[in-house]
Parts: sequence; C-alpha cells; structure tokens
Amino acid sequence: MATLLSARSRLTVFPLEGLTVAYTTQSSDSRSLGDIAIVGVTDPDTVTGDHLWRLAASMYNNPPTVQTQARWILTQCTRARTVRATSHRDLADAKWTGDLTREVHVDALFANHAILRTGRLTVE
Repeated sequence: MATLLSARSRLTVFPLEGLTVAYTTQSSDSRSLGDIAIVGVTDPDTVTGDHLWRLAASMYNNPPTVQTQARWILTQCTRARTVRATSHRDLADAKWTGDLTREVHVDALFANHAILRTGRLTVE
C-alpha cells in the first residue's frame, strides 16, 4: 500500500552505489523527535524504493532479515548526514513529495529511529 506524502524539511541527498538517495525525518508526535526516517530514491522512474532493499540485502553473504536491512539503510542515511562529502547535499528547507511503498518498525530504536519508510522522493 503506497502512501503519498508532501512536506518541507531538512533533506540530505547523497549517492549510494549507483542510486541517488534522499533522507529526511518526521515525528510521530508533538515532541518533534524525528523518530520516523523517510528514505527515497530520487532517480528516474525506473528505480524504486525496492532497489534500496535489494542493495541492503546484497551487502551480506547470507540473506539478511528485514530488520538487518532496515538498520543498514538507516546507517547509510545517518552516515551521509554526518559526513560532509562534496557529493552530498544538505538542503535546509527542501520541498519534497514522496511515494512511500514500504514501512518497517525497527525492533529497537536505531539511530534515533523507530520507523523506516521508503519509496521514491521527488525534490522540488
């Protein structure tokens, strides 16, 4: 079930193994903790959020669990936001639209995230 979402927020855009990925956060309540990670590919229409999950799975010798894949994706996003590489863009107030097709509740808080939502993001 896909969820369409539009918002304005800080957005980190970075390359990841041939994909262009955008990462932002949202909060599940009024405390503004950023506990929901929104991660999407921004590449042409032929690439979907499923590519992120296949990429995460390919990083392990044995098939990883969904939880392990989610933690790998979250690690890449927090790494990109922390490391100031010239190939990364940190947009302080970006308008974006997401077609989010997958949601995973991580089994324990990871990188300050309880939920990972993935799909396609279009940056305006």
